[in-house]
Amino acid sequence: MSVTEPPASPSDLRALAEQSSAWPFEQAKAIVARLKKKPKDEVLFETGYGPSGLPHIGTFGEVARTTMVRHAFRVLTEDKIKTRLLAFSDDMDGLRKVPDNVPNKELLEQYLGKPLTKVPDPFGTHPSFGAHNNARLRVFLDTFGFDYEFVSSTDYYTSGKFDVTLLKMLERIEKVMAIMLPSLREERAASYSPFLPICPRTGMVLYVPIVAHDVKSGTISYDDPETRERVTLPVTGGHCKLQWKPDWAMRWTALGVDYEMAGKDLIDSVKLSGKICAALDGTPPEGFNYELFLDEQGQKISKSKGNGLTIDEWLRYASPESLSLFMYREPKAAKRLYFDVIPRNVDDYQQFLEGFPRQDGRQQLGNPVWHIHSGHPPKADMPVTFQLLLTLVSSSNAENASTLWGFIGRYRPGVTPESHPKLDAMVGCAINYYRDFVAPTKKFREPTDGERAALQDLRDALANMPAESSAEEIQNVVYEIGRREPFLDPVKKGKDGRPGVSLDWFNMLYQVLLGQEKGPRFGSFVAVYGLANAVAMIDGALARSA
Repeated sequence: MSVTEPPASPSDLRALAEQSSAWPFEQAKAIVARLKKKPKDEVLFETGYGPSGLPHIGTFGEVARTTMVRHAFRVLTEDKIKTRLLAFSDDMDGLRKVPDNVPNKELLEQYLGKPLTKVPDPFGTHPSFGAHNNARLRVFLDTFGFDYEFVSSTDYYTSGKFDVTLLKMLERIEKVMAIMLPSLREERAASYSPFLPICPRTGMVLYVPIVAHDVKSGTISYDDPETRERVTLPVTGGHCKLQWKPDWAMRWTALGVDYEMAGKDLIDSVKLSGKICAALDGTPPEGFNYELFLDEQGQKISKSKGNGLTIDEWLRYASPESLSLFMYREPKAAKRLYFDVIPRNVDDYQQFLEGFPRQDGRQQLGNPVWHIHSGHPPKADMPVTFQLLLTLVSSSNAENASTLWGFIGRYRPGVTPESHPKLDAMVGCAINYYRDFVAPTKKFREPTDGERAALQDLRDALANMPAESSAEEIQNVVYEIGRREPFLDPVKKGKDGRPGVSLDWFNMLYQVLLGQEKGPRFGSFVAVYGLANAVAMIDGALARSA
């Protein structure tokens, strides 16, 4: 089927976008409404990153999702308003604890409390730990081709870019304190100040009471906790930084941020920072609170713990597009971010891509691939599914790509690694995934007497089929053999009106024959694997259970 023609003009596309309920458009509409109240020539999107640990997929996800909203906004405004995306790194924060997933931990322990850009790099590749993590983030973002500007908190504080707003924060410190103090425990409230001096003697970020402040001179004073000497510092020029909620508000005000999303765990922080931003005569940005990513045990993923998946790990087993799909889906629902979510997202991406040409313009704007590819998804050209590749690896114990390509070439003549480089990459990913996750957990179960009889009948039926039988013809035979107790499904009906076949039949085939719980459509698998190979596999299973 031919690809649906895109709307003829930006105004046609905008008209469709205005009717779309896809979440990036819903978010973008809020920014459009914001501009009607307060027009601007440029809209600034921002994402934040705390480089106290190696960046994880959650960090990537915030940039990916914000990029989708940015593109949706450009469509709604026909690209007539300039947009920018700042990827902001809070690298002036003090190192509070040593991450679990870095080398040379004893080196970092000596620098606890110092700004991350003053902490040595335990990997030995960059001037500081903050610089190392910033570089890792940029490599990840560049891999996906994001259009962004990287910003270092240290650079902005020390260069004076924040000075005007820092002085305003000092001028209105009583208002800021009135917003913050009710949110703090009594003990912390007694010594709280939005300003954190950088100790000129030790270079540490100090959490100390501020004993005096002078708006006219733009300074704060504190008592050195070790020497007891009174120290006075300007709040400008990088001599101080702000506690993170006032810092967030200051940044929104100083830069004029229009959109920034944040995790659900920061809902209260967003509200407080919004109030402080307003107290500084700023307008809090639009945005929403996304749900958190969870690891295998259902715990929040953390940069310092290193739990959950890294971007490098995902890309070892799957395509970048499948990761983008995972980020697009249900941003307000908590999701496990573990290896078992990968196969579904790989194959679902292909299904969305294959369905795109058959959709009308409005439906296309609701298709995830439209947002993943900024309105220009590529042509679908993936002859086999990832799940099918995994099953082929599992059934043949393939240790190299050439074995898999032998099956693929017979099933799809003319399809080669050269003609389908993305499929070739997916073959490598499937082998990696099988070795690391499927093979170690493989467990064949014994068939019951009734299942043995069904397997024997299936073996004989497949043995009598012509070698050139199609996947659909094979599937029909498999279905018919399974139409018996205990696999009958009285609720489902076959095309002939007779009782259908439950999933238990197909699940049994994978559990007994392949030692895995699930698999692709069995007829498609046999068509690729080969009828003779499938018969031999059933013979092996029957012999094991004899």
